[in-house]
Amino acid sequence: MESRPIDADLVRRHTEQIRSLTREWGELCARYLPLAPKRSIWRFNRGFSRNDPEQGWKIHVSATILSASEVFRRVAPLLSRSGALFKAPCSLRELKRLNCGLFYGFSQVGKFITVYPQSERQALSLAQSLHKLTYRLPGPPVPYDLVFRKNSRVSYRYGGFTTSKIRGPDGTRVLAIRDPRGKLIPDLRGPGAAVPGWATDPFLKQRRQLGKRISVQSPLGTTILAYEVMSRRGKGGVYRALDLSVSPARLCVLKEGKRHGETDFDGRDGYWRTGHEARVLSCLSSAGIEVPEIYTKFETDGNQYLVVEFIEGQNLQSLLLSRRGEMALSEAVLYGIQAARLLHKIHATGWMWRDCKPLNLILSKEGIVRPVDFEGACPIDKPDVGLWGTDGYLPPESLKHPFGASRVSQDLFALGATLHQLLCGRLDGTYPPKPLDRLRRGVNPRVREIISALLDSDPQSRPDAKSAAQILESSR
Repeated sequence: MESRPIDADLVRRHTEQIRSLTREWGELCARYLPLAPKRSIWRFNRGFSRNDPEQGWKIHVSATILSASEVFRRVAPLLSRSGALFKAPCSLRELKRLNCGLFYGFSQVGKFITVYPQSERQALSLAQSLHKLTYRLPGPPVPYDLVFRKNSRVSYRYGGFTTSKIRGPDGTRVLAIRDPRGKLIPDLRGPGAAVPGWATDPFLKQRRQLGKRISVQSPLGTTILAYEVMSRRGKGGVYRALDLSVSPARLCVLKEGKRHGETDFDGRDGYWRTGHEARVLSCLSSAGIEVPEIYTKFETDGNQYLVVEFIEGQNLQSLLLSRRGEMALSEAVLYGIQAARLLHKIHATGWMWRDCKPLNLILSKEGIVRPVDFEGACPIDKPDVGLWGTDGYLPPESLKHPFGASRVSQDLFALGATLHQLLCGRLDGTYPPKPLDRLRRGVNPRVREIISALLDSDPQSRPDAKSAAQILESSR
């Protein structure tokens, strides 16, 4: 089953929107952020001067890639008049990477604009003005910062304004601030570190006006008890949890979708993707595909949460690592057959997975390979405009033409990359990948041929998942 072609007008509008936003951001940077250091993701309004303090109360203003230009247009004149040093990402692409939380660290999510006030008094004044200018505009929360007001895009923390560093406990150099005695100590970015123990929070009076304590958003007011972080990024976290609504309590996975978290150019954010995954899982489960069972879903603090079955077992990526890449040929082919069958069933149900890879294939204790993570899936008859997937499993045509790239052939290439990895023990990471016969002896010629066909540079030449499964089965 091949996917329906994407409407050319839709692709054109999507592309033009990105170009327009990018052009607008470039013009704002040229006007308000003229200083662009080499090899830096940041642009500054000016250089650091002798009158700037070494450390103090940093102010952050958050934004999505869609709201960035509007936020900056509102606040840049004020910041320029203030004389304070401030910075913002050099491009919307870098803001997108920043808000993801994977490229520059989770603590950097939401830090669209960073302001370095020249005094505590200026920090209070700027925070108040920035809050009024940006109130109700979209933007993700900044992890570990304290929010200036409820639903505010403005947050703050105490930290260094320069790049003073010391050696941490593990020997690596870390950013540092001075304590009241003048001693350099680590400039921590984590829970409870926004206000050092020796500092007094000057914003506390205004924060008390909220009428309740502001904290990191948590769904723990429900019968779902999250106890371990599995992953955490801008769009939301994934947690191991206990479902206390049943007796005895059962293990589960809690998936968090944050409002404005990792908003893409199509407007979809973590909140949307969590709800979307719930819809996909329901559809696939109804078709008899062994995806994780949905236990419940709920909303709290403006975010959406999905609670699904915890599949006891090990993903194929971890299994390969534990075997140091030396999985028996018969075992690798067996898992490959199951992966191909799964992909065929997903396609037959009318969906493209768009994230087929060993990390998303769980080998259960019963020896059954089960698929997880469907937030990027899309209907075959209604393909997405934007690119989705993981480097190494994306076909070459997707990288050349990222808009309108969602096709069944993308899934088939990912299947080929997965089979190649299972048999040779590692992800090649190059294209075309090295031939299997150079990486692993004894691989059946028919298996080599089907993997080579799945990885063909011509999308039309890739066999469907059902054919791949049949050839793998016949080679055993």
